[in-house]
Amino acid sequence: MSKNTERANFGSKLGVVLATAGSAVGLGNVWRFPYVAGQDGGAAFIIIYVISVVLLGIPCMVSEFIIGRHGASNTARAYGRMSNDSAWKFVGYLGVLTGFLITGYYCVVSGWCLEYVFGAAVGGISGDAEYVKNYFTTFASDPVRPILWMVVFLFITHFVIVRGVRNGIEKVSKMMMPVLFILLLVIVVASCMLPDAGKGISFLFKPDFAKLDKDVFLDALGQSFYSLSIAMGCICTYASYFSRTTNLLQSAVQISVVDCLVAVLAGLMIFPAAFSVGINPDSGASLVFITLPNVFHQAFSSMPVVGYIISVLFYLLLAVAALTSLISLHEVSTAFLQEEMRISRGKAALVVTCTCSIIGVFCSLSFGAWDGLSLFGKSLFDIFDYVTGQIFLPVGGLLTCIFMGWVAPRKVVRDEYTNWGTLKNTFFNVYLFLIRYVCPVCIILIFLHQFKVI
Repeated sequence: MSKNTERANFGSKLGVVLATAGSAVGLGNVWRFPYVAGQDGGAAFIIIYVISVVLLGIPCMVSEFIIGRHGASNTARAYGRMSNDSAWKFVGYLGVLTGFLITGYYCVVSGWCLEYVFGAAVGGISGDAEYVKNYFTTFASDPVRPILWMVVFLFITHFVIVRGVRNGIEKVSKMMMPVLFILLLVIVVASCMLPDAGKGISFLFKPDFAKLDKDVFLDALGQSFYSLSIAMGCICTYASYFSRTTNLLQSAVQISVVDCLVAVLAGLMIFPAAFSVGINPDSGASLVFITLPNVFHQAFSSMPVVGYIISVLFYLLLAVAALTSLISLHEVSTAFLQEEMRISRGKAALVVTCTCSIIGVFCSLSFGAWDGLSLFGKSLFDIFDYVTGQIFLPVGGLLTCIFMGWVAPRKVVRDEYTNWGTLKNTFFNVYLFLIRYVCPVCIILIFLHQFKVI
């Protein structure tokens, strides 16, 4: 077990939960969850989502925790150490590649958040719906501004990474996660005090079971899988910094609760304001960067100062959520390069920052400045999103379930789960059943659903 003591560790249980929760809590919680919840029946979807987190999200997270802590190394090497069959290192390499590619385009959207913090602060995004739409289109297709903000965001992330696990990742997570919750609560209170906000609250918490169908169940499964950062390498990498005393099941439950809470609060932030002005939230980038500025402008038109403050705080919240996720994504590739190439953390982080900046430049330019950066009618940004989100993530998750359920030595899995017998064997057989049978079926259904097969 000496390899665990030789490796940098998180300094506290709170650090473990906040850092890993920060990895899971990202832009998807703020814009994708409310949109999907709205489309799939509000409260009814949330109930199915929570069940999906229990049946799919938590077992998958515990699996990555076990692999990461046992391997006490980067994600690629950790899979190899978990089994005598070195071929399974491929799954770890896939996780590293997935995290790296997501970093390359996620930093572009993160940069947009900084632009909108600035735009909201100077009053640049306040206006009618057409003005706000043109603002986003003009900015996203600009060849320079999005790239500048993206580079700024990446170098903020780089600064955190080079400071290490305790002085960088853990310390920043302990600051950023409370800030994220405070910002969320402030905006939720303001949103819920608007006229007719009760309609939005009722929609979010009063189940409409008439809307339940297979799409709702499959959407909830997909959201639980993606929102917890499964198969991106982040969970496995962070687990390699866990101490021997970290309760893996308890940590997974705590992180899942935080993730669900943020998602529900995001719904409380968006739906009351949207219902107040009679606007239905859209999906994707249009929700955050086109629809919501218009919502805030209309909802707080009689209180322009309050509207101004809420708008600034909202985009600051987005930037914080993006930062905590980007840090974990960056760390996946940094840890890999540092250990596999035997170079310093600073050099490894610089390589990741520079290469992801290059990828980000091309992804940003594919929005309009260089229309030629497309393939099969998709922009380079959309291709990266499609390949990682719809192919790499489900494949990596499925292979991890097969690996943990059928390949990894049962004794090793049990020892890690129970902290070498110091914890009760609570729910171990349930975990094993879920990871062997339930989780693979759920992931296959998600995979087929997103390709419109079912």
